[in-house]
Amino acid sequence: FMSTSTTKASGATYQRAEEGYFEKRSLRRSTGFWGLWGIGIAAVISGAFSGWNVGLSTTGWGGLLIATLIIIVMYFTLIFSIGEMSAAMPHTGGAYSFARAAMGPWGGFVTGLAETIEYVVTTAVVVWFSGLYADSALMGLTGASLPQPLWWVILYAAFVGLNSLGAGIGYRFALIVAVISMAVILFFAIGAIVSGSVNFDSLLNIAPIDGNSTFLPFGAVGILFALPFAIWFFLGIESLPLSAEESKNPTKDIPRASVWGVIALAFFALLVLVLNPAVTGTAAISEGADSGEPLLAGFRAFLPESVAAVLALFALVGLLASLQGIMFAYGRNMYSLSRAGYYPKFLSLTGKKHQTPWVALLVGAVVGYVILTLVLIVLPGISPEAGAAASGIILFIAVFGAVIAYIMQMVSFVILRKKLPDVKRPYVSPTGVGGAVVAGIISVGALLGILFNPVFLAAVVTFLVLFVIGIVLFALVGRHSLVLSPEEEYALSDGKHGDPQAEGYDAMEAEVFDKK
Repeated sequence: FMSTSTTKASGATYQRAEEGYFEKRSLRRSTGFWGLWGIGIAAVISGAFSGWNVGLSTTGWGGLLIATLIIIVMYFTLIFSIGEMSAAMPHTGGAYSFARAAMGPWGGFVTGLAETIEYVVTTAVVVWFSGLYADSALMGLTGASLPQPLWWVILYAAFVGLNSLGAGIGYRFALIVAVISMAVILFFAIGAIVSGSVNFDSLLNIAPIDGNSTFLPFGAVGILFALPFAIWFFLGIESLPLSAEESKNPTKDIPRASVWGVIALAFFALLVLVLNPAVTGTAAISEGADSGEPLLAGFRAFLPESVAAVLALFALVGLLASLQGIMFAYGRNMYSLSRAGYYPKFLSLTGKKHQTPWVALLVGAVVGYVILTLVLIVLPGISPEAGAAASGIILFIAVFGAVIAYIMQMVSFVILRKKLPDVKRPYVSPTGVGGAVVAGIISVGALLGILFNPVFLAAVVTFLVLFVIGIVLFALVGRHSLVLSPEEEYALSDGKHGDPQAEGYDAMEAEVFDKK
């Protein structure tokens, strides 16, 4: 036998993993269906508290309603497709893994990078919204206030610490805060109805332009522009496959938790979309002082200010739920890409005691803090006009990354159905290739809704700059130092290897590096 330390395949160079490589990067199986469902809801639920409403000023309520119904269809077909791929590939890579198996290392890297940008920036958005809610609660209860950058430090430090204490604790916390968050929304809905504060005429109080109707005050094009805002109600639920190596039964529980997650999120999205502006008026929460905390503005409409301040704490729980869930997602996304060598390998190191990717969590937090500082502090100082659109810029960098990752995953689904027709699929999408095509087309529509909206040109340019930098670094460095992680083994073996729970983490090392 001749032993080698490197080998070339699929346009990339693979290195033999050093002794103990995977032991230093181990995760612990610690959750079942409810933990997965909870962290899926947690990652997303803040979308019902803040963010979605910003689109009302350019789309109108009717445009956002129609867009939300379209996006609900997209997420069901998307999740069915992702569920099939995740059950077939029960390892942490998620979107990167699907695209890697379908389109090679370049496809895997582009998809994984888009998802990294999505989750790191989404976490930054949630930190920002959480800081606003937290300071509002502090002001209402004590009259004191803290600078926003200090809130960002507090929130990042607290949740990097929480996520580093072990996946079991993280899943339990996520489930608890997800349930509390849903209860807050239900309390708002019941309170709004019982108090008589709901006025459906207020849904259509944005003055139409150019002879349009009050239902679509900006015309039918408002529906296209509304698609990215509607995504904010659901963005993050697709992250559940990243839990595969920490799930006790990933092939069964991840698809099931994903589907039930979308069902719950669709219910709460429609509840908030109808009742929140019906209480406050659509115009009031579309821009201005109330746009950063629309649900809290809704509570203030029928509760005394002192009570509303207390409820701000409960509303904050919804944001903290998403902070927990989406930080978990970027940690596992960066971990899987680093473990395979696409990112610097030190990012995938896990702690000996708690077995969580604390390095990836910490680095993602630092990057997120820098993004918030540049967009919300430095940019307004340089250009007040650009600073006024800062909230849209940072939100849409996240959504832009998401829709690119969605498109790549749906293309991957179609390719894999043709490329690996006989591979084991423990869960099969009920909508098949047709469903993936529908999800892909709607995702392209959402992408166009970003590209054609001049307000978000800065977000598009920023994303593309980050994307190009990442691709150049991968071309020069990353693709020459890949490792046979489970995701890579699955792709290189056409689906014969890649289940680390069944085979361990070095199933193909001898096949590839020890040759006759």
